[in-house]
Amino acid sequence: MKRFPAAGPTAVAAFVTLSCLLTACGSASPSARPTVTVTVTAPASSPATSQPAGPSPTPGGPHPCSTSALSATLGQPGGAAGSSYYPIEFTNASGSACTLYGYPGVSFVTTSGSQVAAAATESPVYPRSLVMLSPAATVHAELQVATAVNYPSSVCHPVAVHRIRVFPPGQTDSLFVSLAATACANPAVSLLSVQTVQPGSGSS
Repeated sequence: MKRFPAAGPTAVAAFVTLSCLLTACGSASPSARPTVTVTVTAPASSPATSQPAGPSPTPGGPHPCSTSALSATLGQPGGAAGSSYYPIEFTNASGSACTLYGYPGVSFVTTSGSQVAAAATESPVYPRSLVMLSPAATVHAELQVATAVNYPSSVCHPVAVHRIRVFPPGQTDSLFVSLAATACANPAVSLLSVQTVQPGSGSS
């Protein structure tokens, strides 16, 4: 019988390594690593934070006077230094209290309601203040009407008018009040100036 030379340590080690690779170095068969499933739950979205609201009006408190709640007339006129002065008197014709704040809008108008010349400028004699009108109460705003003859005819372009249009403060609907006067058709000439609404009747 032919004998093979004995394998050295290096050959034995190589043989063992190769055997391990073929047999996974053990009786247990190789198995895949367990699959780990990670469930990620997104945090619930927070509700949007609303901006803090401004102060609410007092329940049942007086509200701004609408044009339909008011009537307007002119009080007793006065005159000085080339101007006439008329208190525009606002009376609360509704059944509930309301308020006025600031300047009314005033302009001369034709019989058809078309504006003539510039609207009244705002006179800063009194600061704006909130004025309350109980039912049937009256407040006023002083209107100054400069005399048209203060200006040359070539500058003024005088025209006869018979009423004014009055917008209560903060309103877009107007009232008409009779006032016979001479206006200047030139929009660069302002004959009207109005003060803020003040308590009480201007005739008192």
